[in-house]
Amino acid sequence: MFRWQERNDADIGRSPDRAGESEEHEMHSRFRFVTIGVVIALIVINYVDRSAISYAVQPLEQAFGITTAQYGIISSVFSVGYMVFAFVSGPLVDRFGTRKVLLAAVMLFSVSVALIPVAGSFAGLLIVRLLLGIGESPAFPAATRAVSRWLPVRERGVALALCGGVAVSGSLLISGPLLTWLIGALGWKGMFWTMAILGGVWALVALALLRDLPDESPRVSAAERAYIAAGQEADARPERAPVRWRPLLTNRNLWVVAGGYFAWGFMFWAFMYWLPTFFSSAYGLSLKQAGAFSVAPWAAGVVGALVGGVVVDRVYRRSPRIRSRFAVMGVALLLAGCSLIPMLLVPSLAVAIISISCGVGFGFVTGGIWWVASIDAAPDQPGSAAGFADAAFASSGIVAPSVMGFIVAGTGTFTSGFIVMAVLAVGGALLMLLVPREPARTAEGAATRSTATTA
Repeated sequence: MFRWQERNDADIGRSPDRAGESEEHEMHSRFRFVTIGVVIALIVINYVDRSAISYAVQPLEQAFGITTAQYGIISSVFSVGYMVFAFVSGPLVDRFGTRKVLLAAVMLFSVSVALIPVAGSFAGLLIVRLLLGIGESPAFPAATRAVSRWLPVRERGVALALCGGVAVSGSLLISGPLLTWLIGALGWKGMFWTMAILGGVWALVALALLRDLPDESPRVSAAERAYIAAGQEADARPERAPVRWRPLLTNRNLWVVAGGYFAWGFMFWAFMYWLPTFFSSAYGLSLKQAGAFSVAPWAAGVVGALVGGVVVDRVYRRSPRIRSRFAVMGVALLLAGCSLIPMLLVPSLAVAIISISCGVGFGFVTGGIWWVASIDAAPDQPGSAAGFADAAFASSGIVAPSVMGFIVAGTGTFTSGFIVMAVLAVGGALLMLLVPREPARTAEGAATRSTATTA
């Protein structure tokens, strides 16, 4: 009776079944996914922007007189800026909200990209790349907060897999063809300026569509707001608030997330920077051939990220406990590390491509779950938790390229580097499987969430 009385006038005169279908349709309106789509688009732009400089190495060296060694330093400076401000940007997102922080960040990194062709010197490029790293650092903390405030718990796995996995690996798939086409059509300077304009276009779209909370958006129906609110954690605070450092830095599960993310990040960054060089030096491939073979691992990453999002949501529906997330990540990291073993035993090109693709694919199964686990660890300040985890991932982006470089220079092969990757991945897997603790609030509320999940 009460449900019938609450239906709007459009439902009057319909059969109960048809009216119920209308209510169900209204409850599951889709504007929350538009918000997530806006954030995913920004992540794709981020990764294409940060990789753009690698397609303009020779023009930059000729234009500004920099050496190959200096180019390596320029690449590392990006990760330094990103790591430091990934940690800082999380509290900023929690304090000021996703919309304000992302709009400011887009302005900064778009201007930075536009300045690369006119940087003028090695020092100028260092400053510009540092600013680019700072500007791109809020993306994942902001994505995590957006997902935590716009989606109920049971919908977050796939959404964060799209943000942290598919968007990343997919952008690496499209960046090569896109950027080389832009260089051919507009020149290397035009390529950078086009990407800067793309960031500006995103900002205009975000101004119109992006809001911090469902309650702040006129495009969200009352039923959708109620549906989202019903699926939130009991201790998740919707309001913006200053970060509370002590509970964050003493959070056991958050440190586990950071350690595991560093382990996977080492493999990710090492392959991102060294994979074409490995194929060229180990198997005598041309740069073009090496680039073509490098596509397979990132394609596997797209598949792995999608699988991870689906699996973690289904596992959580059956076992609504935080440790279920860590179990999925632990198994995926274990498989990623073990996947590299065949290429160490049978050093052929075919085996190498299959092993690396499997390693990257299994690794990307965890792609979005890091952010889900971050929300689980600190639901009251998700942006800060995500920034903490993202800083750990960024630190591996500083360590991995250098470590691999020293190993190759010292031994003449990549074998020891692959062993380090495998050992770190297995170590991260054991961390995921053995160390996490189930918070008391989760154990107490498991039955309630299980009921809500199946509703």
